Amino acid sequence: MNTDALSCLGLLECLVGIPSTFPPGDSSAICSQIATMLEGWGYDVEIASRASGVDNVIARLASDTAGPCVVFNSHIDTVGVGKRADWFTPPFELTPVSTQRLAGLGAANCKGSAATHLWLAQLLAQRGGPQRGEVVFTFVADEENLGPNGTRYLAEAGLVRPDLLILGAPTANQLVVRERGVMWVRVDAFGRGAHAGAPGAGDNAILRLLRLLAHLQSRFDQLLPARSAGQLQSTFNIGTIAGGENTNVVPAQASATLDRRLLPQTENVQAAFDEILALLAQAGEPAGSYRTELLTGTNGFSARADGPLVQAFQHSAGAAFGATLELIEAIGASDGRYFADSKMEIINFGPGEGDQGHAPNESVAVDQLEQACRILAGVLEQLTGFRS
Repeated sequence: MNTDALSCLGLLECLVGIPSTFPPGDSSAICSQIATMLEGWGYDVEIASRASGVDNVIARLASDTAGPCVVFNSHIDTVGVGKRADWFTPPFELTPVSTQRLAGLGAANCKGSAATHLWLAQLLAQRGGPQRGEVVFTFVADEENLGPNGTRYLAEAGLVRPDLLILGAPTANQLVVRERGVMWVRVDAFGRGAHAGAPGAGDNAILRLLRLLAHLQSRFDQLLPARSAGQLQSTFNIGTIAGGENTNVVPAQASATLDRRLLPQTENVQAAFDEILALLAQAGEPAGSYRTELLTGTNGFSARADGPLVQAFQHSAGAAFGATLELIEAIGASDGRYFADSKMEIINFGPGEGDQGHAPNESVAVDQLEQACRILAGVLEQLTGFRS
């Protein structure tokens, strides 16, 4: 094992050893440790918070020469342990489970990437900083909560303004260069309560909601199959249904939440929400008998395969390993969505397989950590250079 991997493994061991689970979502301890390391390497470091305990680290090194602002982003919060009995090793200790794999909560999602970004930050500082432009490392919370106080906060507050954005993600060191947008919608249906013994005296809100949802599902089953871009598919899902007060009461209110995944470039949140409103209006329910609310939504993004960031990764991987990185599709949504409308180049890259995240005995391959470090070092050298 070479010194690159050993250095990165030490950083990963440190990160896994500091709990940062959601819930509760407190990232103060791990961010304090990360900030201390970065300050020791000479970075201009800020801990930015919009909510108590939900800390984010921003660390900068800039040159005196014009060049791109390259931002590295990795989330350092994790899901909870779940059932401790399902873990064969201590969740908050980085533990070898084979000669080539290390287990620990967040090892793949996403402390493995955070460790490679820290390793890269240390290397950049040791080599005197960037030769041109600015390099920013961000370590964020609130990602597992899909909340507003992590990367979304940094974007909305203008605390980071990337020209090129590299997000750490468990991609097995392949590239995710495009991602669907995501929109969540709530539908509330209203009726009139009555005794269940005389249901005709009431107006059942659950039945109204079911009619609305059935209409939406039927129409989207017809519309969405034609909306695709390669392997990416536009989708609709009914996620939750709630309603009623008691079994013997005709419900006066019911609600559902909906998930729409939107193709990058060809679909956007506002148009997709307007489409839901139009389809619901065709369902035949009386005006005022339901309400539709856009809960959250971000558009998708798509980077060009011949863009400078993708090409830097391909060149680095070719020089280091004689390999060409595969362009793979993401099922979920990353924090890159908060910059999707800026038209910057955004990619997801990092060690670990996607199916390891959110699972007991989460692990990462040692060779992937080493490979990620070498590829990232080559990428940064191409984009900004090193001073010495």
